[in-house]
Amino acid sequence: MTPPSGLRLWGGFGAMCVGMFMAILDIQIVATSLPAIRGALDIPADRMSWIQTAYLIAEVIAIPLTGWLTRLLGMRRLFIAAVSVFTLASIGCAASSGFGQLVAWRVLQGFAGGTLIPAVFSAVFLLFPFATQGRATTIAGLLAVLAPTAGPVAGGWITDTASWHWLFLVNVAPGVLSALAGAALLPREPLERRVAAELDIVSLALMALSLAALEIGLKEAPGRGWTSPVVLGLLVGFVAAGLVFVLRTLRRAKPVVDLSTFRDRDFAIGCALSFVLGMGLYGSVYLMPVFLGLVRGHGAFAIGTIMLATGLAQLVGAPVAVELERRFDPRILTAVGFALFGAGLALSGFDTPQTDGREMVLPQVVRGAAIMLCLLPPTRLALGHLPAERVPDASGLFNLMRNLGGAIGIALVDTLLFGRAEEHGRRLLDRLTAGDLDAARFLGIPEGLVQGRAPGPLDPMAMAYLRPLIEKGGLTLAVDEAWLMLAAVTFAGLAAIPFVTRRGAPVAGTGPAVH
Repeated sequence: MTPPSGLRLWGGFGAMCVGMFMAILDIQIVATSLPAIRGALDIPADRMSWIQTAYLIAEVIAIPLTGWLTRLLGMRRLFIAAVSVFTLASIGCAASSGFGQLVAWRVLQGFAGGTLIPAVFSAVFLLFPFATQGRATTIAGLLAVLAPTAGPVAGGWITDTASWHWLFLVNVAPGVLSALAGAALLPREPLERRVAAELDIVSLALMALSLAALEIGLKEAPGRGWTSPVVLGLLVGFVAAGLVFVLRTLRRAKPVVDLSTFRDRDFAIGCALSFVLGMGLYGSVYLMPVFLGLVRGHGAFAIGTIMLATGLAQLVGAPVAVELERRFDPRILTAVGFALFGAGLALSGFDTPQTDGREMVLPQVVRGAAIMLCLLPPTRLALGHLPAERVPDASGLFNLMRNLGGAIGIALVDTLLFGRAEEHGRRLLDRLTAGDLDAARFLGIPEGLVQGRAPGPLDPMAMAYLRPLIEKGGLTLAVDEAWLMLAAVTFAGLAAIPFVTRRGAPVAGTGPAVH
């Protein structure tokens, strides 16, 4: 493949970035408006989450398949096909008249969207010379992390000003334009029909089964309990199918996914850091709406507006991160990025039920400024030294680890929220009953209601007044614990960085500069 140059190169890459941004944004804007979709289509409450789960399962299966699809179709055909299918599936979602139709279209949409994400990061190392890879990675990385931040405000605005159909129809115009731009500007490659004959159907089925079982198990674990028969069965299925898949794949000359790349220490460490970043990134984007909606009582649009502080910090920090990456060892930058990101997570771990937008700015700014340092240098450390033919598979695995980290992080967060909020509420009630003024201040209760009262149970009228405040206080303390857990995991990721062996530059005779 001969890469294009100049405006043609950046135009084709820009079209790919638009497709990736659509795929990531779609998850967030739909999540914001699930109640509106549920009401419009009369979907039972216990099935509503499948609108998201169906998309995520299909996406997580597609991401590691992107390498094989790139070898089969070439990057240009794959992008055009993926963004076209994503756009058509978006139209299908908008036209759905029932739960079954919507879920079927979401599966197709998720599979197409899943290929768009690693394809963009592959393009960075396949199309660009080393000198401009930092700039390209910044654009891709900024859009990848900005989409979850912009999603809530976009979803809230669409829900408030238009019908739920527009949550999907907003994809149509950019989808058509990016497909046309990609067709015109991306380099042409021959169709490798022999790759289709090499497809290992059994390995593909095992991978799909393993990843689907993991996603569903993580979804069900917080509500059913991690030791429930259903969850244990799903997790055992994930391990069993995954183990057989790994053993079978490592023995094949032409595997569906090249797992041997994990033997490269720097790639493996990069994937571990991507996993940790996924936990912190997706966990934080999940926790803020939970707190702002359930404790502070804000609507979708107000939540999105408050969360824009993270996105603005990302925009300001991105060019700084590019300049730093040109001048400093990526290992040092990675360590600084994860230390700052962990600090930003920890700063949110001391909220009270009265905490609101203004008090949440500093933690968001710290996290937003750090995110690009958590993404750019580790991406180069993981992928920058690999031969061009290994980049598509490696990019799929690298991005898969971030998504799996996010799924596991959200499951752990939900487990804390389900398991700890009620216990914290009981302790707050005990403290109030004992006349604890600190507990009253935490809940925002006038001290006079607690000070000087006789010990003993509260009367029914007082309980009716205090119950919602105690419930919000208990949830706040559980949310704080979740923030601190994510911070601890992020700080733990720092321990892997000293074991990186390279600085992320291409190895002589390999890498994206040679085609």
